[in-house]
Amino acid sequence: MCGTDNKTSRVKALILVGGYGTRLRPLTLSRPKPLVEFANKPMLLHQMEALVAAGVTEVVLAVSYRAEQMEQELNTEAIKLGINLIFSHETEPLGTAGPLALAKSILGSTPEPFFVLNSDIICEFPFRDLLAFHKNHGKEGTIVVTKVEEPSKYGVVLCDEDGKIDSFIEKPQEFVSNKINAGMYILNPDVLKRIPLKPTSIEKEVFPFMANEGQLYAMELEGFWMDVGQPRDFLTGMCLYLSSLRHRQPNLLGSGDSIVGNVLIDPTAKIGEGCRIGPNVTIGPNVILEDGVCIKRSTILEGAIIKSHSWLSGCIVGWRCIVGKWVRMENITVLGEDVIVKDELYINGGQVLPHKSIASSVPEPQIIM
Repeated sequence: MCGTDNKTSRVKALILVGGYGTRLRPLTLSRPKPLVEFANKPMLLHQMEALVAAGVTEVVLAVSYRAEQMEQELNTEAIKLGINLIFSHETEPLGTAGPLALAKSILGSTPEPFFVLNSDIICEFPFRDLLAFHKNHGKEGTIVVTKVEEPSKYGVVLCDEDGKIDSFIEKPQEFVSNKINAGMYILNPDVLKRIPLKPTSIEKEVFPFMANEGQLYAMELEGFWMDVGQPRDFLTGMCLYLSSLRHRQPNLLGSGDSIVGNVLIDPTAKIGEGCRIGPNVTIGPNVILEDGVCIKRSTILEGAIIKSHSWLSGCIVGWRCIVGKWVRMENITVLGEDVIVKDELYINGGQVLPHKSIASSVPEPQIIM
């Protein structure tokens, strides 16, 4: 690997990808959640690329659900990235700590610390800084924390000014801290001795004990953070990601008469006359937008066709869908794969299962089987 020193090149990572992705249905009825494209790239690939950039050469994926599809697609990506990808198969769901015990022989094979992360978070992954911070304090573990507006929805982390964690409080009803666990850690192999090979929660059954012994630190995340595991948050995360791209790599964003604000467009997409796209839109490969289409705060996945004069806001349009002419869709409407929406319909917050044809309007949010 170029650009990595020997110290970082032995660092491994484990990504928790075991869930069923129920919160992101109907998209996850067609593809495992880690393969659903976020900003035109499988969710998991954002993390794998960031790990590689920090010098990680071996990534363990803790999988249980539809592992075959993931193995096929991700092995190809791993070859491109030059990393060794190992699939660790759970026969039963092992929670957020059990998978570490299952992969103990890999993660504990060197004295170097290893990264652990949840598969549905998106941010400017600070893996190099995290490794440096962790080695500096010299204790067993470091959690990345992020500040949120509504800490009462999460478990909050209480720590001193050096980052040493005192305690955790689950969904506090009154304000004690606005720092929450961001779902990214770096741990020394010693931590593996604390974890039994059975369903175990790292947040409830491992971290509090480490904190009591003064062995756990917190590093605050700079920039944005989002868990994009459900449609509303997926779209919010996309807005934050595109805004971050505007600062980091503005050349990747679209420009032109029809573009408003931050828009990411795959080069193979075709856009008709008189369209208005943006702000905050991602257009995937081989998408066709006919004339006069207006789209904002939405993701259009590969191969979808949006016919002329349709208006979309707050939507995720699945692979190979066809949205008819003069259609209006809004309010977190999600179309699964290969859905057809007939002309001149209104869809308000519909969640449409794959391979359906919609011939009448959906005025109230509902799941369409």
